[in-house]
Amino acid sequence: MPRYTVHVRGEWLAVPCRDAQLTVGWLGREAVRRYIKNKPDNGGFASVDAVQFLVRRCKGLGLLDNEDLLEVALEDNEFVEVVIEGDAMSPDFIPSQPEGVYLYSKYREPEKYIDLDGDSLTTEDLVNLGKGHYKIKLTPIAEKKVQKSREVIDSIIKEKTVVYGITTGFGKFARTVIPINKLQELQVNLVRSHSSGVGKPLSPERCRMLLALRINVLAKGYSGISLETLKQVIEAFNASCLSYVPEKGTVGASGDLAPLSHLALGLIGEGKMWSPKSGWADAKYVLEAHGLKPVVLKPKEGLALINGTQMITSLGCEAVERASAIARQADIVAALTLEVLKGTTKAFDTDIHAVRPHRGQIEVAFRFRSLLDSDHHPSEIAESHRFCDRVQDAYTLRCCPQIHGVVNDTIAFVKDIITTELNSATDNPMVFASRGETISGGNFHGEYPAKALDYLAIGVHELAAISERRIERLCNPSLSELPAFLVAEGGLNSGFMIAHCTAAALVSENKALCHPSSVDSLSTSAATEDHVSMGGWAARKALRVIEHVEQVLAIELLAACQGIEFLRPLRTTTPLEKVYDLVRSVVRFGK
Repeated sequence: MPRYTVHVRGEWLAVPCRDAQLTVGWLGREAVRRYIKNKPDNGGFASVDAVQFLVRRCKGLGLLDNEDLLEVALEDNEFVEVVIEGDAMSPDFIPSQPEGVYLYSKYREPEKYIDLDGDSLTTEDLVNLGKGHYKIKLTPIAEKKVQKSREVIDSIIKEKTVVYGITTGFGKFARTVIPINKLQELQVNLVRSHSSGVGKPLSPERCRMLLALRINVLAKGYSGISLETLKQVIEAFNASCLSYVPEKGTVGASGDLAPLSHLALGLIGEGKMWSPKSGWADAKYVLEAHGLKPVVLKPKEGLALINGTQMITSLGCEAVERASAIARQADIVAALTLEVLKGTTKAFDTDIHAVRPHRGQIEVAFRFRSLLDSDHHPSEIAESHRFCDRVQDAYTLRCCPQIHGVVNDTIAFVKDIITTELNSATDNPMVFASRGETISGGNFHGEYPAKALDYLAIGVHELAAISERRIERLCNPSLSELPAFLVAEGGLNSGFMIAHCTAAALVSENKALCHPSSVDSLSTSAATEDHVSMGGWAARKALRVIEHVEQVLAIELLAACQGIEFLRPLRTTTPLEKVYDLVRSVVRFGK
């Protein structure tokens, strides 16, 4: 008998259908009837017949015709949403799809796999896993390590040894010994009680990154999870069954307990989950729709799933990769602005940078030389002012190698720390199979990635700070040979006046966001966790700063392309003309 999972006003209902000849309209009415039946006040409706509604698929949110037959319109076990006309939902309402649903409507299950062993994951790999480009499988060596660490846990339970988190409570309750027959309940209670985050859920991409990274850590074989459970977690990842993980709630001390608990909560069939097929739904329905069963936690496995720095580190991976991309783009954008402002290339001479040989500075100077006037790439704009009396440019043009350069070095430094953290065991207690014992330590503390990501935010922000000053030079006729605000008919058209204001606003906001979060610490868990990293906020804040940098540089790019129009018919170098053409393929000249 076909069954459909129907979303009505934030609740999910399983509706069986005895007759496939029934219509979509029947399904909607039946779902509303069941919803009303479950409500003491009938949900505020006089009757089912008084309810006007639309029915749409959860995947892609395509509307369905109420007259269509179910056997034609829907597949068995499909997820649909009933939208009641005139409904005003509370701010806490969880829609069936995350923001930007159009991004997921074309999702295709990947065919390629990445082998995880706990030792060789890169930042690029994790970002690609987040984007859904790959599935996951364990290497044979990783499987053996996982099995051996589990044998240590089984031995502890069999011998009734007192070990933190396995046969005792957690945090302040570390001295409370738990009876053997309660050990499974202990792990479930741990996950439930620690699922205390708030805020918007992580996007599917970020949740996928979080889950993939936790799998990589478990694959190292120091967590004590069983191979059976780990394979269930991998199956959920490969089916893109992703838990509802609120973005706020971690202090980054005993790991990212709250977000990782929410991640585990969905895996045990509780709370909400998302998949491209279902949208947001009750986790048990999402798992069932993909032929999966909820994880049944064995002793120590709840702790194994939630102890670690994976929230900080997975968001840190995204931050590092986006920072690397925008740093490269910043050099190109700045070079184009230098051309429009008729700057000189003398400041990028190799001898200047050889005598102050910072790696990032040398690299940026090389990029500028590659982009600007040369025998290989002559510029008509550069030739037009070759014999002018200007000796040197403003710092925002002349000092790009020095300023952009340290950003590149900062990104490299942070990437090294994040890559190490990707492939580190961050559990507590650690299970050392070679020694046949567990040891309590502090690898879960997030200070390393927290400090690094605060540093990243401070470094990358400078790309926006200097970019905003170059936008000022482009827009201000007293600082350039261009029309005010880059518009021919000033007054009738304000041109880039307010675009520059937007850039200034973003740079100012970044200055507040660049205050380090990791300099703060609030004692938690009744002073058991008496120093914390606040790394979750460091990661989210770094991403916000990078997003603003991307936006400011986009404004500069548009302004530079606008400015070059006033220098026509002169042309810049071949590489920069390619950049101009790319921009003009999506944005036309503003007259």
